[in-house]
Amino acid sequence: MRRDELPTPALLLDLDAMECNIATLAAHARATGIGLRPHAKSHKCVEIARRLARAGALGPACATIAEAEAMAAGGIRGILVTSPMATADMLARVARLLGRGADLSLVVDHPDNVDTLAGLAAGHGVTLPVIVELDVGVGRTGCREVADAVALARRVAGHGALRFAGVQAYWGNLQQVMPLDERERRIAAQAERLRSLLSALRDVGLPAEIVTGGGTGTVFLDPATALFTELQPGSFLFLDSCYAAIPLKGNENPFLPSLFVAAGVVSANQPGRVIVNAGYKALATDSGRPTPARGAPSGSTYRFMGDEHGAIDLGDGPSPGLGAVIELLTPHCDPTVNLHARYQVARGMEVIDVWPIAARGY
Repeated sequence: MRRDELPTPALLLDLDAMECNIATLAAHARATGIGLRPHAKSHKCVEIARRLARAGALGPACATIAEAEAMAAGGIRGILVTSPMATADMLARVARLLGRGADLSLVVDHPDNVDTLAGLAAGHGVTLPVIVELDVGVGRTGCREVADAVALARRVAGHGALRFAGVQAYWGNLQQVMPLDERERRIAAQAERLRSLLSALRDVGLPAEIVTGGGTGTVFLDPATALFTELQPGSFLFLDSCYAAIPLKGNENPFLPSLFVAAGVVSANQPGRVIVNAGYKALATDSGRPTPARGAPSGSTYRFMGDEHGAIDLGDGPSPGLGAVIELLTPHCDPTVNLHARYQVARGMEVIDVWPIAARGY
């Protein structure tokens, strides 16, 4: 079918644009000599992970154990779980993945977790790669102090069933700081803390093989620190309305919008406004409003109108009629993707495939 004939609401992926984004980032990685471990929390889709692997990705970064399970079930290798696996349920699922031979690395930030993971790995007769996380200003996970991270790395190295593989440093709170030179300034401050950790690890005979972190908002800035061996961008695939509004490289944004929610006009009784069937259940609400991108007059805006509905306040031009499809550029792509079961994949105006979003939920 054509993309303007989709049953709505639907998560619509423009394949040409996404492929261009992958090619752009792959070229950047080759030019800088830094590896890519794109974050599966953005796409949650085995088919996209496969395409990233073919473009040279080292494997997926996964925020949840559910994402890691979906990637492993799809035959994806090089899985790094970027959040600590600490609850009984998480640890049981890690054990099952180890038992199935998944190619898995984990992040730690607490000594008790290190000891637990060592027991799991020993029980399955494997040597588990473990990465120590340093909190670089987010205040969420990671060791608060460099000395704590060094002690944790030594604890990892002291377990025969674990291998100290490196360091994670993710400045997620800096990804959309504006203006760009302020983003650079704040990165430089946290980079000094990371540099201190890497130096201290070398001093105790534990050089970090892997230094991983970064994201879409800093992917063109992070190489200048000369610290990272790999980067973890995710939203670059889709360029949601948050990232589309800010420069990423100089005054430019080299990525293209590729992810939309297709919504159908279900009411046209209000002057200057139509109502579409996409509301809180179809679009993330934590990062502003979606942007009408196709099917509505230029200058139109969207407002949430409840669980199932949104209002399009129309700009200048012909009003869409009942049944018309309006494509909305998604706000915050990651949680928007998690609201849907599948991508409707389009080339040009033709819908050519459907890809399951296998890693939804937890």
